[in-house]
Amino acid sequence: MRRREFITLLGGATAWPIAVRAQQPVLPVIGFLSAGTFEKNRDYVAAFHRGLADGGFAEGRNVGVEYRWTEGQNDRLPALAADLVRRQVTVIVVASTPASLAAKGATQTIPIVFAVGTDPVGIGLVASLAHPGGNITGVTNLNVELFKKCFELMHSLMSPGSTIAVLVNPANVAQTATETATVQDAARALGAHVVILNASSPSEIESAFGLVELAARHAVPMIYAYREFPVAGGLMSYGADFAEPYRLLGVYAGRILKGEKPANLPVQQATKVELVINLKTAKTLGLAMPLPLLGRADLVIE
Repeated sequence: MRRREFITLLGGATAWPIAVRAQQPVLPVIGFLSAGTFEKNRDYVAAFHRGLADGGFAEGRNVGVEYRWTEGQNDRLPALAADLVRRQVTVIVVASTPASLAAKGATQTIPIVFAVGTDPVGIGLVASLAHPGGNITGVTNLNVELFKKCFELMHSLMSPGSTIAVLVNPANVAQTATETATVQDAARALGAHVVILNASSPSEIESAFGLVELAARHAVPMIYAYREFPVAGGLMSYGADFAEPYRLLGVYAGRILKGEKPANLPVQQATKVELVINLKTAKTLGLAMPLPLLGRADLVIE
């Protein structure tokens, strides 16, 4: 082989993989911002991925995901949101009211998809549910709206004259104001006594009530908004099925990745609610759960 032909062949061989690499498409990236930790939200993240799959997207195959977790410190949200903006992610997915407000404050151009448990119009996230406008849309689930029913359920198990304590997070200003007003209205309607307790950190939660462990220790019945509590030994929960909002987050993120605009995607309302009762805990507390209530339960833990 002549020297010139050898050099040409060698040059072509070395240039070929470089050209192939240059043709590889750049994956779009979703910024996923949420409170807590991945371990505690593993099932919800799985639901989010199911929503992405509905649109033909799979992490690592045709989309990347940058996760940001507050590890229980919501004061980190603005910095974490700003970091995702600096990284120029394609869309930001946020899974709480504080995270949604932080993301909205960080960018007016990158599309944002939220999941909140309060009125997104009332807290200023969107202009309206049907026409959100701007760069943001998402899902709202029944949360604050269920406080009245939770209060009624607990009142039905208590003896007359009992006081019901309600634990709220004052750091979540927008949602707590609505929660407090809803509970006070329910108490007046039932002629019940209510005490509002504030807790926004693990130490404050412990001193305010201590949740499942202290409730069990002092034989005090409690109702929660999330099924994880009765599964862990609490009495019962009545609240939204949070897997569905996370799935819808994935669906909307996929639609935006395909070119749709948040302003044209109406805010969805997830309405699935579940009642979970831990019958073993009820027996420990000496509570006789009414049969109609047990019949309504989506899950009874025995």
